[in-house]
Amino acid sequence: MIKVGITGAMGSGKSTVCRIFATLHVPVYDADERARWLMEHDEALRTRLQETFGAGIYQEGKLLRKKLAALVFDNDERLQALNALVHPRVREDALQWMNKRKNYPYVIREAALLFESGSDRDLDRIITVTAPLELRLERIKARDGTPREDALKRMARQWPESEKVKRSQYVIVNDGRQLLVPQVMHIHGKILALSKEEKNAHDL
Repeated sequence: MIKVGITGAMGSGKSTVCRIFATLHVPVYDADERARWLMEHDEALRTRLQETFGAGIYQEGKLLRKKLAALVFDNDERLQALNALVHPRVREDALQWMNKRKNYPYVIREAALLFESGSDRDLDRIITVTAPLELRLERIKARDGTPREDALKRMARQWPESEKVKRSQYVIVNDGRQLLVPQVMHIHGKILALSKEEKNAHDL
């Protein structure tokens, strides 16, 4: 089984691309969504978060995301502490998830901070989704109303798009002009061929 990562800057359209892969019956692990779930349901992680940021970040078992975000926003030390707690747990969870799906030719792990968290080391191939900066900012504002200045600050904490592209085997351009489906189908075919080659080599 080939382990594939999909990443990209905020607003690049990673989730849209992953939905296309899902229609091709490729299992997709959403690291950001899973992180939110683990922060509420993993008892050990929840305890560590409360010890670090205070019991007030939870209310009736629910994580107060805006409150936590306010604590780490513009505070690199707290943000690093949060990532140090959450990223290793998500990485472990993702590996367990992938190991349960070995009967598929390949699976996908979607994560905004794939390289930043070091999770790329667990994967065989990386796809980076790119889009022009202004288009990304428009998408973010339309999606959740994040002001331009705040979005730029969050982007500044991520690796530059050019560095992600340099370290990826495949690139999907989501600029509103180039069609996404043909790009996805092209990469899908290449990964299936790679999976078949590895299976044949293993059978020998």
